[in-house]
Amino acid sequence: MDIILIPGLWLDASSWNDVTADLERTGHRVRALTMPGVGAPASESADIGIADWVAAGVAAVDEIDGPVVVVGHSGGGNVAWGVADARPDAVSRVIFVDTVPPPSGFGISEFDVVDGVVPFPGWESFDAEDVADLDDETRARTAALTKSVPARVPTDDIVLEGGRHRVPTTLLMGGLDRASLESQLESWGPYADEFRAITDVEVVKVGSGHWPQFSVPGRLAALIDAAATRHG
Repeated sequence: MDIILIPGLWLDASSWNDVTADLERTGHRVRALTMPGVGAPASESADIGIADWVAAGVAAVDEIDGPVVVVGHSGGGNVAWGVADARPDAVSRVIFVDTVPPPSGFGISEFDVVDGVVPFPGWESFDAEDVADLDDETRARTAALTKSVPARVPTDDIVLEGGRHRVPTTLLMGGLDRASLESQLESWGPYADEFRAITDVEVVKVGSGHWPQFSVPGRLAALIDAAATRHG
């Protein structure tokens, strides 16, 4: 399969390196993306929003002749869902990594803006369960890889109006199985409606924190491979 990997906030294509290597060893053709404006100063990135990130993902899909699996981690899941919405006939499956499909009109989250961009806030800013499986060496190594993101990207509302709900979807959730996720979604309003609107959706528990590409890359690659090939 052709697989496109979209990183979450503050990460670039290199964040997928270990996962990419494993997927390529199984025979997949993999392209990991670095999104527009990542690491750029405000003078170069102030006008870049979530629509530009979705457009970059769509352009990557359009370069592939045949069906493609699109994978999005965390905030990159919003991008992946936007790509599926724009190209439902080209995307054979969307895989979310520890995130859920966003409804139209919602953003990723809010973070502090510094000098016109959003820098990585540090591992200590995240919930304990999200980072529990990242040891000190991994935190130091991966924090050094992080880059700022354009100020608009986390808070821009995504606009969805196409055929995303008919694209087969897999949610690889760090610590949640389907029953646990659906229980949590009951209090998430439009996010629950978005999840229920998907025609073909599965939930698979990874057994990790929020960054399995760093803590359990082999396991994550195997789960992506399984989702891509099981339904390919």
